[in-house]
Amino acid sequence: MAMQNLQSLPAELSPKEMETAARLVAEAQADFDRVMAEDSRIEPKDWMPAAYRKTLLRQISQHAHSEIIGMQPEANWISRAPSLKRKAILMAKVQDEAGHGLYLYSAAETLGETRDKMMADLIAGKARYSSIFNYPALTWADMGAIGWLVDGAAICNQVPLCRASYGPYGRAMVRVCKEESFHQRQGFEILLELSNGTPEQKQMAQDAVNRWYAPALMMFGPPDDDSPNSKQSMAWNIKRFSNDELRSRFVGMMVEQVRVLGLTLPDNQIRFNEDTKKWEHGPLDWHEFQEVLAGRGPCNVQRLERRREAHDDGAWVREAAAVYAAKQSMKTKEFSA
Repeated sequence: MAMQNLQSLPAELSPKEMETAARLVAEAQADFDRVMAEDSRIEPKDWMPAAYRKTLLRQISQHAHSEIIGMQPEANWISRAPSLKRKAILMAKVQDEAGHGLYLYSAAETLGETRDKMMADLIAGKARYSSIFNYPALTWADMGAIGWLVDGAAICNQVPLCRASYGPYGRAMVRVCKEESFHQRQGFEILLELSNGTPEQKQMAQDAVNRWYAPALMMFGPPDDDSPNSKQSMAWNIKRFSNDELRSRFVGMMVEQVRVLGLTLPDNQIRFNEDTKKWEHGPLDWHEFQEVLAGRGPCNVQRLERRREAHDDGAWVREAAAVYAAKQSMKTKEFSA
């Protein structure tokens, strides 16, 4: 009896078969626990607890959805970027985000979920994605704030995921993080140029930072006491640090970088706690966070509507690709015969 099939056993088993299955499951669980203790990796064909698989599928698919939905605020500014250089850079960044989504959907598919099912859940509003992408990008400076703050928060959160216990997820994150690093530098450079421009440009940059600061901090998820999934994810070595730990690290990074920008963070309660050796920040509006997650944010409806339109508009491409694949398969069979 294959280990990876133990979670889909026939409904009717003889007592002897039940005994054998129970022994195999116990052995598989012991092997899984050993891998966790050794900080090693689980691969797609390895046995894994159903809860571990479910947690991974939820996290990876949400991550993939976030990359795809996250293309929208920036793609909207490609045609309005202030120069050809800026257009080319922003276009490359949006293409990167599409690629990140594809890497992550591929990783999620190794857990037994089809890409069609994941996409159907997204456009039906059944699946979640990062709350940050339900805020509007009002000015060109928002492209800088998104790059510096949003992609900066993503890097802080995702670099530890390169060591995630599930192999396909960790390997996908290596390339994602390299490209996100470029994205953050691009955003920082936009803000730096605006900050050193006219007084109006500097104010535009400051306004963008003011608007994106709190949503970026909430990207890490709710406080640890209100995050039911974090502890188990950390026990399984999927996550390496808690939401609050990551948020504190991020604040410390931003405090130093904002000085170079010549801007300020809209939080007069930021301080370094000498006792805990951690950065602290002012209170966040977690009611707003929950409202956005519930689909009542500024752009939730718009984001999903655009995704549905894009999915429908791309139907002919998917159909053509399927027909082409079928023809190629037929040719291969005829050639083999």
